[in-house]
Amino acid sequence: MTSLIKDLNILTEVQAIEPEFKTTSEENVPGSRKIYIETYGCQMNYSDSEIVMAVMQQNGYSSTSNIESADLILLNTCSIRDNAEQKVRSRLMHLKGFKRRNKNLKIGILGCMAERLKSKLIDEEKMVDLVVGPDAYRDLPNLLNEVEDGQKAINVFLSREETYADIEPVRLNSNGISAFISIMRGCDNMCSFCVVPYTRGRERSRDAHSILNEAEDMFQKGYKEVTLLGQNVDSYKWSSNDEAEKVNFAELLEKVALVSPDLRVRFSTSHPKDMTDEVLHIMAKYENICNNIHLPAQSGSSS
Repeated sequence: MTSLIKDLNILTEVQAIEPEFKTTSEENVPGSRKIYIETYGCQMNYSDSEIVMAVMQQNGYSSTSNIESADLILLNTCSIRDNAEQKVRSRLMHLKGFKRRNKNLKIGILGCMAERLKSKLIDEEKMVDLVVGPDAYRDLPNLLNEVEDGQKAINVFLSREETYADIEPVRLNSNGISAFISIMRGCDNMCSFCVVPYTRGRERSRDAHSILNEAEDMFQKGYKEVTLLGQNVDSYKWSSNDEAEKVNFAELLEKVALVSPDLRVRFSTSHPKDMTDEVLHIMAKYENICNNIHLPAQSGSSS
């Protein structure tokens, strides 16, 4: 295994909180309500924002890059470090002015910070109208109806089944070259330093067929690279309802690589204890799988 790692010239990386948030792009749909999404933190959050935008488009919203024109502002948040949450609180202070100028403006907190703080977030930040955890994005339209009726709305239920497999993401600020594909959600490792199992829930693997369909669709649309996403992709393990078909991460990686030799494939994030020789052999076998493994350095902690 050691020699194989050397042959692959694998790089290790430390996952970091991105210094700036990412926002939605402009989409001109006459007569639609406008939604502005800011995304903080990891690639998984960015992928989730694309799911949120798909849900909201189906319910009469279109994206805007102009925060002044938004009817709804959503902050998709991170809780991996306190600094990440403080950025969101600072942003909320700034947004108070928007709320004063536009009494009809609604503001929502999504993601891990919403899941960690729950109703406490509404108590502490009075201008927040709704709080929605990572597994409750399908419920956003219903929650917004509650807000329109003058109530505060919250759904932070963590699911053991939700993977959003049937929702086609809306590619936000896409360069038309690379795209994220979520393959699983949650984490079961319960590392002492990490909040992810409490904010993202237990591991759930997405239907392998829906993942392959999305990868093929991306390639047909001209994308050159996909990144398979999960809190711990090495734990991916899907089986059909009758268990006649079973797919682990190495097998999924190979299937995606076979979509086309011209489609580059990456994946993130891996966990040292779950990485297998089989994955490394698949990486060595296919030239279009990038020789890069994203490992969280904190997982080496014994505390």
